[in-house]
Amino acid sequence: MSLSIIIPVHNEVKQLKVTIKKLLTLKKKINFEIIFIDDFSFDGSFELIKKFQKKTNIIKVFKNHKKGLGSALETGIKKSKKIYTCVFMCDLSDDINDIKKYYNLINNEKNLDAVFGTRFARESRVYNYPYFKLFLNRLANNFIRLIFLSDYNDFTNAFKIYKRKTLLKLLPIVSENFNVFLEIPLKIITRKYSYKIIPISWKGRKFGESKFKIKEIGSMYIFTLLYCLFEKILLNKKIK
Repeated sequence: MSLSIIIPVHNEVKQLKVTIKKLLTLKKKINFEIIFIDDFSFDGSFELIKKFQKKTNIIKVFKNHKKGLGSALETGIKKSKKIYTCVFMCDLSDDINDIKKYYNLINNEKNLDAVFGTRFARESRVYNYPYFKLFLNRLANNFIRLIFLSDYNDFTNAFKIYKRKTLLKLLPIVSENFNVFLEIPLKIITRKYSYKIIPISWKGRKFGESKFKIKEIGSMYIFTLLYCLFEKILLNKKIK
C-alpha cells in the first residue's frame, strides 16, 4: 500500500496522543505514513509529535511556512511521497476504519482520482452533531450542490482520499481556512476528474476545542464558492 495521511495540526496537544495511538493500530491492516503539518501551534503540539516520531518511522512532522489550513494542506501534499493522499483531521471526528475503505476503493479502481465520503447517505452514521450546525451544513451543501449540478452532498467534510498526482494539478491552493475543504472537491468536479462517493461515519469531537467558527469563516466559503464557479464558467467557455 502506498498512502500518505495528511493531518493539519493547530494546538491539538490534548487530542494528539489519542489520535496517534489509534492511527498506529492501522499498521496491522495497511502500510502508510502520517504527515503532520504544524500550523503555528503554541501549546506543545509540535514537540509532542516529535517525541512520537522518534519511536516510529511512520510519523513525519513539518512546520507550516504560512499560517492557515490551506497552506498547511498544500505543504502536506508537497511533502507526501506516496501514490495516494488521505486528508484526515486530528480531532478523530471521522472513523479511522473508513481510511481502509477509501484506500481499497481507489486502489482497486485505477481510473479514480478521488473518493469522497458523505455523512448524509442512508448508510452513513452521524453522532453528537449539534442540530443547528447540522441544519446549516445540510443547507450549505445542498446550495453548493445545486449551483454546481453535482451528485455530491458533503463538500464541507475534510476527510477524503486522492491520487497525489491529481492533487498536485490542483495547486496552488487559494483558500486560507476551512474553505480549502470546499475548494479541492469543487476543483475535482469542475475539472472533470473521476470520483466516487461512499457513506462514512462521523462523530463530534471529545477533546479540545473545535477550530470551525461559522461566523468567522462564512465569507471565506463565499470567496471559494465564487472562485470555483468562475473557474467552471471559464472551463465551459473553453470547451465550447
